[in-house]
Amino acid sequence: MDVSVAPHATTAISAFNGLRAYLNEQILGQDNLVERLLLALLADGHLLVEGPPGLAKTRAIKALAHGIEGNFQRLQFTPDMLPADLTGSDIYRPEEGGFHFQRGPLFHNLILADEINRAPAKVQSALLEAMAERQVSVGSATYPLPRLFLVMATQNPIEHEGTYPLPEAQLDRFMLHTLVDYPDRATTLRIMELSRREAREACELSPPRFALTQEQVFAARREVLELTLADSVAEYIAALVEATRIPDKYSSKLKEWLRWGASPRAALAMERGARALAWLDGRDYVSPEDVQAIAPDALRHRLLLDYTAQAHGVSAQDCVEELLRQVPAP
Repeated sequence: MDVSVAPHATTAISAFNGLRAYLNEQILGQDNLVERLLLALLADGHLLVEGPPGLAKTRAIKALAHGIEGNFQRLQFTPDMLPADLTGSDIYRPEEGGFHFQRGPLFHNLILADEINRAPAKVQSALLEAMAERQVSVGSATYPLPRLFLVMATQNPIEHEGTYPLPEAQLDRFMLHTLVDYPDRATTLRIMELSRREAREACELSPPRFALTQEQVFAARREVLELTLADSVAEYIAALVEATRIPDKYSSKLKEWLRWGASPRAALAMERGARALAWLDGRDYVSPEDVQAIAPDALRHRLLLDYTAQAHGVSAQDCVEELLRQVPAP
């Protein structure tokens, strides 16, 4: 098919491509993480990133905050954290003779929830409300969060002491679950050079040549939703999700491996993610290849494996790859 793009979308795509170029200059060797951040921003979703320490996860979202009109807040999750540490709390003011709500760090546009699995259940509950409802509740009052609101949470797969497994309901609220790994030797040398240059210039991040306004982000989101999604591609997304729930219909391996399938949010994540990916590529239609590219990150954290599969070292990634092999694409 011919690659085409709507004329009115050219400016927005150009702006986002400029943002992607800036992020790739600041975050070396993590092109997939950069792309997933942009997809979450375009699809109005949240991102869960898993990988060892030191792979520029914090730097990535800070660079994104530099590149758009919005404010950023990093939250280091710990076992002794309280919900009020996220939401804020009512503070008594004697001079006014009453309580005043002091907003917490969640009232920012971009949130980094660092080592999210270190927080106890009540804190997870407060974050879940913010992610799902775009609001926080303190006492009997409810407060709306900013219209542009994105949570990027990180998990360390190496250290598990003092951590709490994330509940499935919260995992399901993350649009994508992205894995990051160590860069190669050549990229490591480039990272060393970038670090030396920033140290010489006494700055942590090079300033961007531009900054997207929030209105540009919202306009781009509207354009993403206007992309053509053929019925056959929509059916393909539905079939992939169905295969996680009725695995014996598609594969004996899937039947043996899967204990619980994906929710309807998986289909929504694949559709929105595939739309955003196609838009970033400058196309006005969604292809099956877009769905296949986004499927691992949209499904990985939504599948519960059978104990037998875990005992044999089968991962959620293996399940997704089997899904893509067994479910016919249009």
